[in-house]
Amino acid sequence: MTLADARKITAAAEKKAHEIKQPMNIAVVDEGGNLVSHVRMDGAWLGSIDISINKAFTSRAFDITTKDLGKNSQSGDQFFGIHVSNHGRVMIFAGGIPLKRDGKVVGAVGVSGGSGEQDHAVAEAGAAAF
Repeated sequence: MTLADARKITAAAEKKAHEIKQPMNIAVVDEGGNLVSHVRMDGAWLGSIDISINKAFTSRAFDITTKDLGKNSQSGDQFFGIHVSNHGRVMIFAGGIPLKRDGKVVGAVGVSGGSGEQDHAVAEAGAAAF
């Protein structure tokens, strides 16, 4: 994951956020879950900065969308309680998507600032640009 890749992902996600008129925090991490880039759009919630970064981390750490992880982490499901692992960095609501190149996960995008549906849509737009 290069900075150029991250900027391309971020630009596509920002474009989608503008289209839906919802300011977002957008984070991109590399294969090791390390932050490559982060953008806080004008008016995006301050509290969503860490959430966007942690959604990207979560998607890379487990190679799954945070939306799907959330579905499998409800009481009685296989990943129940996972959100308290990794020093509380694991996010279990929509907005994080792993990024693949040649079938291998090489990073992730995380988005926060709207509803789960909005966050996921903006993350999908970023991922599609990759």
